[in-house]
Amino acid sequence: MNVTPDWIDDLKEDEIFVFGSNESGRHGRGAAKDALKWGAKYGQAFGIQGKTFAIPTVNASVSNKISVEKIASYVDRFIFYANTRPKLKFLVTEIGCGLAGHTMKDIAPLFRECLDMKNVYLPKKFLRILQH
Repeated sequence: MNVTPDWIDDLKEDEIFVFGSNESGRHGRGAAKDALKWGAKYGQAFGIQGKTFAIPTVNASVSNKISVEKIASYVDRFIFYANTRPKLKFLVTEIGCGLAGHTMKDIAPLFRECLDMKNVYLPKKFLRILQH
């Protein structure tokens, strides 16, 4: 199992910080704010940005979480991207489970396909859910 570190202070050359964003790309709080130091672009809600990858979990006005189904579509696009970049290591944070307000049980299953991927690292709490 590839496990995302509990705390990420720096990134190695081949590591990508995967964080939850809002649909307007305003990276003002939580992991999204941390992502700015690794190249997250203010105003870009989804995708690769420097050494980061944004997955929206909150609406554009940052007033409400978006549906699990909509997050799933973003996660599917992330998985496709990660599959095409096998030399990179994607460190997925607990997206959607902090400021967005979803539960681990809501979000972890969206990453089930990543269990078979050598280059995607998942949070311990996601892995506990996926292994049961």
